Amino acid sequence: MIVGLAPGMHGANRTGRPFTGDFAGILLYQSLFDAGLASAPVSTSADDSLELRHIRIINSVKCLPPQNKPLPAEIRACNGYLAYELARLSSARVLLALGRIAHDAALLALGLPRAAARFGHGQEHALPDGRVLLDSYHCSRYNTQTRRLTPAMFRQVLARACALAQLPQPPAQLRADA
Repeated sequence: MIVGLAPGMHGANRTGRPFTGDFAGILLYQSLFDAGLASAPVSTSADDSLELRHIRIINSVKCLPPQNKPLPAEIRACNGYLAYELARLSSARVLLALGRIAHDAALLALGLPRAAARFGHGQEHALPDGRVLLDSYHCSRYNTQTRRLTPAMFRQVLARACALAQLPQPPAQLRADA
């Protein structure tokens, strides 16, 4: 399960599918496709032909936040929805948090204090329910343009999520640094 931040102004808020129509979706959907988790490398809307395999994408908040960054009050207000999704999909073995906000929101939704697991790209946190919370920097334009997150780094963390979830591994060349 991928835990994102919020619907993007030009993405999910307009298209109805998380990470479509915005820059973050370019890296995300290409990486999911390369890992065998999506049927196509690009998604443009909720009704395009792309199908996700063995994965679900959810957001920390439900509404488009001001300046594309949710405020703490919005995160708290929407956290019940995230808690419901996490409880409903309890068979998901790995929660891949895209960014610190998603990481903290997932902990809150699971009833855990932020001190229970410190965010860090590539960090793995065993959760009391047997799942693993795996962290990645968000695949935003800012993070990729500043090279805080490279495509190779993102592919590596996604490959680790597949391994932890006991899913087939993407080919080695997709996990290697590029």
